[in-house]
Amino acid sequence: MKIICIGYNYRPHIEELKAQIPTVPVFFTKPDSAFLKKGQPFYYPDFTKELHYEAEVVVKINKVGKNISKKFANRYYNEIGFGIDFTARDLQNQCIAEGKPWEIAKAFDGAAPVGDFYNVSELGNVEDITIKLEKNGEVVQHDSLKSLIFSIDDIIAYVSQFMTLKIGDLIYTGTPCGVGEVKIGDKLTGYINDKQALELLVR
Repeated sequence: MKIICIGYNYRPHIEELKAQIPTVPVFFTKPDSAFLKKGQPFYYPDFTKELHYEAEVVVKINKVGKNISKKFANRYYNEIGFGIDFTARDLQNQCIAEGKPWEIAKAFDGAAPVGDFYNVSELGNVEDITIKLEKNGEVVQHDSLKSLIFSIDDIIAYVSQFMTLKIGDLIYTGTPCGVGEVKIGDKLTGYINDKQALELLVR
């Protein structure tokens, strides 16, 4: 299993990061050791002093594909879930400033918690799917897939030009605006539409 993450895919989030709007999907990967399944504890890593949450809609690939046409991309997934792309923002900013890759900021152990998945048929029109994250009971991120710059099908078609997608691969589709810092003791609760998909305590 590999974890493919899309960056800069919600316009308001790009604005809050003061980044440029991409012309093609920007993606990076996380190793399977970053995967944290629902119910497993998450511990604040000791190598960062600025850990940020990034709530994301996650797509689970259900068949092997390479060079997938956009018009057939919807055949390669039937489950959508909720995930968090934890980011050591201080390390990421340092990497960007020095022109280095982001792995130490994005790919560390436990950096990709994943909650429940739901069949697409349960969620209605894919573009209408909403994502919401609460921190300690307060809504901090809330948007719908209508706000994506690159749709799920765009992402699958683009990424599959460069790497074969395999059964069980996860695609994090980008985060809405409202990313922010977490501290030890914070509780994060994630929703797809109005379905609670993940509850995580930062320890």
